[in-house]
Amino acid sequence: MSPRESAGLPEPSASAFASGTFIVRLQRLLLATRPAFFPASVAPVLVGSAWGYRVAGHFDWLVFGLALVSTVLVHLAANVLNDVGDEISGTDRINDERIFPYTGGSRFIQNGIMTVREMAVWGVALLALAALPGLVLLELRGPAVMLFGIVGVLLGILYSLPRVQLVAHGVGEAVIAVAFGVLPVTGAAWLQSARLDWPAVLISIPVSLWVAAILLMNEVPDRDADAQVGKRTLAVRFGADGTRRLYFGLQLVACLAFVLAGILSLLPWWMGIAALLLLPPAWQAAQGIRESADRATLTRSIELTLRLHTGGVVLLVIAVILGKLLYSE
Repeated sequence: MSPRESAGLPEPSASAFASGTFIVRLQRLLLATRPAFFPASVAPVLVGSAWGYRVAGHFDWLVFGLALVSTVLVHLAANVLNDVGDEISGTDRINDERIFPYTGGSRFIQNGIMTVREMAVWGVALLALAALPGLVLLELRGPAVMLFGIVGVLLGILYSLPRVQLVAHGVGEAVIAVAFGVLPVTGAAWLQSARLDWPAVLISIPVSLWVAAILLMNEVPDRDADAQVGKRTLAVRFGADGTRRLYFGLQLVACLAFVLAGILSLLPWWMGIAALLLLPPAWQAAQGIRESADRATLTRSIELTLRLHTGGVVLLVIAVILGKLLYSE
C-alpha cells in the first residue's frame, strides 16, 4: 500500500473525468476548488452576520446572501490559485506524505486532470464571479465594501502568488486567520449593522484561531515536501513538538476569547464556559502532531480539527443569537 493510500480518500484520476459531458465538466470545476474546506468561508459570514443582527436588531437576508456567495467564491479562487502556486514551487509534485483530500492540494494538476493554465484561468474566473455580488453590495452599502473586498482578494492571491507566496515566509497562518476570521466576520457584521467596533473584533478572534489551527494541522504531513522547496511554514520552522504546542495554544486562546466575550456580557456567560468543552478534543487532536505519528493518526487529528472549527462556530452563532434575546433592551 502506498503512503497516499494508507489514509484519507482516493485521489481523483484523469480517467474519471474523461467524459466531456456538461455534468462531468461541472464536477471537475467544483472538485478542483477543494470543497472539503467550504465551511472555512461560510463560518465567518455566519458569525459576523449574527453579530450584526445582534447590534442592528434586524436581519437583511439579501445582504447576507450576497456576502456569503462573494466570500465563498473568493475562497474557492484562493484554493485553485494555491494549487497553481504549489505546482510552480514544486511542493505538490514531490509530496509523497500528503493525505487527500486535506493536504497536498486537489491533485488535479499532478494527476493530469487540468493544466496549470486551466487552473489559473479557473481561479481568475472565480474571482471575477465573486465581484458580481460584490458590486451589488457596493450599490447597497457604499464604497467601504470595496475595502473589505480588495483586502480579502489580495490576501487570497498573495498567500500563494509565486515570488511573494506569504505562506512560504512564516506568515501564511496569520494571513489565513485574517482572511477567514477577522476580515469576513467584521465585514459581515458591518454589512448588517453599519458598525465596526471592538466587540465584533473580539467575536472574530475564536473564528480566526480555529481556522489558523486547521491550516497548521494540515501543514504537518506536508512539512518535508515544503521544506525541500523552501516553503517555510510554521510546521517546518517549529518541528513536531513546537507545532503541537502552538496548535493547542491556538485552540486554548480561541476558547479563552469565547469565555472573555461571556465575561463582558457580549454572550451569555454560561455559553462561554461551554466553549471550554472544546479543549479536551483539541488536546486529543494535538497529540497527533508527533514525529512518530502514523498517517491514520494524523488523518484523525485533521478531521477532528475541522469538526472543532465547525462545532465552535455553531456554538458561537448560537451564543450570539441568545445574547440578542437575553440582553436586548
